[in-house]
Amino acid sequence: MSNDTDGKPKNSALTLALTTAQKGRSAARGALLWGYEQRLAREVKAHGKLPRHLGLILDGNRRFARAAGVQREVGHSFGADKAHEVLQWCLELGIPAATIWVLSTDNAGRDAVELAHILSLLEREARNLATDPRIHANRVRVRAIGQHQAFPAQVLDALKELEEKTAGYDGMRLNIAVGYGGREEIVDAVKLHLQAQAEAGMTLAEAAATLEPDHISAHLYTADTPDPDFIIRTSGEIRLSGFMLWQSVYSEYYFCDVYWPGFRRVDFLRALRDFQGRERRFGR
Repeated sequence: MSNDTDGKPKNSALTLALTTAQKGRSAARGALLWGYEQRLAREVKAHGKLPRHLGLILDGNRRFARAAGVQREVGHSFGADKAHEVLQWCLELGIPAATIWVLSTDNAGRDAVELAHILSLLEREARNLATDPRIHANRVRVRAIGQHQAFPAQVLDALKELEEKTAGYDGMRLNIAVGYGGREEIVDAVKLHLQAQAEAGMTLAEAAATLEPDHISAHLYTADTPDPDFIIRTSGEIRLSGFMLWQSVYSEYYFCDVYWPGFRRVDFLRALRDFQGRERRFGR
């Protein structure tokens, strides 16, 4: 038996035993979680009902960084890595379409350093996806949706290259919502409709008199993608914040407490299992 510097006896054998026990408990918890995750995956696959279009609101990067005691930029970097993981999970399950909300129009008001970092990540990830073997093997068509005309030239070039390289694919549809806002999307759709009507020789009064919901739907950013069946928001916030306001009229929602960078496959599978247990009535 030895003594600590404060004079209290210290039993090194006991300390080692306690440390070993803690590691054993941690390993046991990890094994239990892995087993639970595998069971969930089997249940979700066996059920068969999956969203045709999954919406993901990637929330909580900054709070994740704050909780971990690191710079906020680290949280955004971890969040970008997580998006790659979730893409893989969607491909494994065969989800036909997904829209991930990366950057909102409101986010444009953040300080210049943070915004520059987010845009640099967007450029990096767009270039990575353009050469990602998974994208090409699964024929994933990727599009950037939103208002991003004011983005730096190198970011626009990366997004354009990604869209061009996947334009002819007929597999999963992946929409990356950047510079996106639901109100802005509806306004843009109305403008496009009115422009088309004017080009067809209609007056404003005639265009207004004949306006139908389908006319707006036809000009949305996601006009060629089914409306989202299921929308997941991380970080514990229970609100839409403007995500796909028009398209989500009959969407099912799932709010998850975990911050986006900490979103695990088991959390993803739990959400899908919850979706599979719901009866969708579409207002009837």
